[in-house]
Amino acid sequence: MAQTSVRVRTVQDACVAVGWAGHRTLTVDRPEQAGGMGLGFNGGELLLLAIGGCYCNDIFREAAKRGIVIKSVQVDVQADWGGEPVRAQNVTYSTRTEAEASEAAILALIEHTDRVAEIPNSLRLDTPVILTDAQAISVEK
Repeated sequence: MAQTSVRVRTVQDACVAVGWAGHRTLTVDRPEQAGGMGLGFNGGELLLLAIGGCYCNDIFREAAKRGIVIKSVQVDVQADWGGEPVRAQNVTYSTRTEAEASEAAILALIEHTDRVAEIPNSLRLDTPVILTDAQAISVEK
C-alpha cells in the first residue's frame, strides 16, 4: 500500500502556516473575518480542492487507459458547512471535460472516474482519521 504524508507548520507567532509535500508548498490560513490573515487557503477550501484536484488528475489517468486524449477539464466543487461538530455537508461537484472522443465515450469516462477517484471515495467510504500522537508544550509568558 502506498503512503503519502504532508507536513504543516505555523509561521512564528502567527496562525498562518506553510504546508509541504516534497518540494511543493502552499499557505494555510483562516479568513480575516475569522481571525486569520487571509494569506492562504483554509482547511475547508483545501478539502474541496483535494476533491476537485483528485478528480481532475484521475480523469487523465483513466482516459489514458481508454486511449482517450483529454483537451481540458473543469471541476467545480461546493459544500455546505454545519452540524455539531461542524463538518462538510452536501458536497457536490460538476465537471466539463473536453476530449478527442465521442460524447458517449467521454460521459462513460466521467462516470467511471467518479467511481474510482481516490479522494471522493475516501470521503464516501468513511475513511477513519485518527490522532496518533499529541504533545503539549507550555511556554512561560
